[in-house]
Formats: sequence, structure tokens, C-alpha cells
Amino acid sequence: MTSHRKHLVRDFNHFITCYICKGYLIKPTTVTECLHTFCKSCIVQHFEDSNDCPKCGIQVHETNPLEMLRLDNTLEEVIFKLVPGLREKEQQQEIEFWRRNKLKESPDEDGPICKKARLDEDDDVKCDRDYHRSDPQIAICLDCLRNNGQMGENIVKGLMKKFIRCSTRVTVGTIKKFLSLKLKLPSSYELDVLCNGEIMGKDHTMEFIYMTRWRLRGENGCRGPF
Repeated sequence: MTSHRKHLVRDFNHFITCYICKGYLIKPTTVTECLHTFCKSCIVQHFEDSNDCPKCGIQVHETNPLEMLRLDNTLEEVIFKLVPGLREKEQQQEIEFWRRNKLKESPDEDGPICKKARLDEDDDVKCDRDYHRSDPQIAICLDCLRNNGQMGENIVKGLMKKFIRCSTRVTVGTIKKFLSLKLKLPSSYELDVLCNGEIMGKDHTMEFIYMTRWRLRGENGCRGPF
């Protein structure tokens, strides 16, 4: 007969508490660059003064780290199921907050709190589904080079088209992740992205490279040696 082991909520605290405020994660928001998760309000406030992850210290984005945040609704539901009464407590605190700040404007049946919650959710969904299509776009050419400088197209069987179009805010690190996934490269595979023969830093955005490297030299495309 199989025995069922019971776990206490505190056994999971390491996974469901915020590194910044030390409380349970409220509106868990993940930094896509390093996958660390914090309360939405905590990480947004942190990024007002810093572009680095408060936990691991890596630079999330050169100019706008808020672009690298994503809400984790699944984790939020897990936390609410693990911690009894947390959802109701947060909802009550939110109502009291808006009441204190006198933001109650109309006596509609749903109330301004529900409207505010729906607006926040709509904004988050819109942000997640937009994929930066509203950003200025840039077309780049990706040529594959071997370490010895020879063209290596024969080893890039998965990359059918070498031209891609993306947001000017995309970083070199994101391009490297895209190539690694697209080409199914092992984690041990070394990948660099070059422009005009110079290795680009992982935090460089396409706009930065265009303004400081590509435009000045008059050549287009970034090349990645494998």
C-alpha cells in the first residue's frame, strides 16, 4: 500500500515567494532574459532605478527592461491554491487601496475595481500578443560562418531563409537564442553574432548595432560563426 506524504506550504516557500519583498508572489512576473520571477509591483519599481535583475545581477535590457517582463498566470493560480485565503486577502487590499486613493468614480454594478482588473488583464494580454509588431522594424541578413572563416551553409540545414525581420529593440542575446532553437544546437555549442567582423555583445540591440556599426560601414547583415 502506497503511503501519501503530506507537505507543508512552507516547504514550497522558496518557489512562491518574491526575492524583493519576501512575501508571496502577487501577479508573478518573470524576467524573460534570466527567468527569475518577482511580484509585478516589486520588479516594476526596481526597474525604475536599475536595468539589472535584482536576483542574479545580469543586465535585462540596455534601455527598457520592462519590455522583458511577462506575467505568469499559471504560477499565480498555483500560489492561490497553495495558500488559503491569499486571493481574497489581496482582492480586499486592492479594494481598500483604490478606496483610499478615491479612484471610485461610478456606481456601476461591476464597480471600478472590476473594471480596473479587466483593463489590466487586457493590457497584459495585448502586450503578450503584440510581439513588438508596433515597434520600428529592421531586416537583417544572417550568414553562417565556420570558426576558420569559411562559409558553413552545409551545417545550417534548419535555417531555410537567412533574412529575418524583427523589432529594433531585439537584442543579440535574443537572436542567439532564436538561432539555437531554430537550428536545434546543443547547449555546449558556441555561437557568436558578428557585424562587419566584430563580435556583438549579447545586450546590444539591433538599433544600437545599426547606428554604431552597420550604418557607418555601409554593409548590411550580421554574421554568426559556429
